[in-house]
Amino acid sequence: MTLPDASAEFFALPALPLRLIDRGVLKQGMWADGVVFHPATIRDKATFENPNQFPEGIRYVLVNGVPVIAGGKMTSALPGKVLRGSGYEPQREPGMVP
Repeated sequence: MTLPDASAEFFALPALPLRLIDRGVLKQGMWADGVVFHPATIRDKATFENPNQFPEGIRYVLVNGVPVIAGGKMTSALPGKVLRGSGYEPQREPGMVP
């Protein structure tokens, strides 16, 4: 799979069935996430025994255009938000009136 094809698979295609037409495309006015890395240096370090390891080689991660990883280090930014589809029904506590 080519890098452009992988990008579409991971970002744009998942938004289509949810009708999130303003998501997943790197274009002005859109809400998109992005990852900046060099393909030759990226390496997954997670194992089954120690799964919470950051991969090597990722320089920047942007969520809604805001860096959450910058220069390979986490920032304190939390720009993401939960997206709920039209069929979402909130969980109700037992005994709550709808």
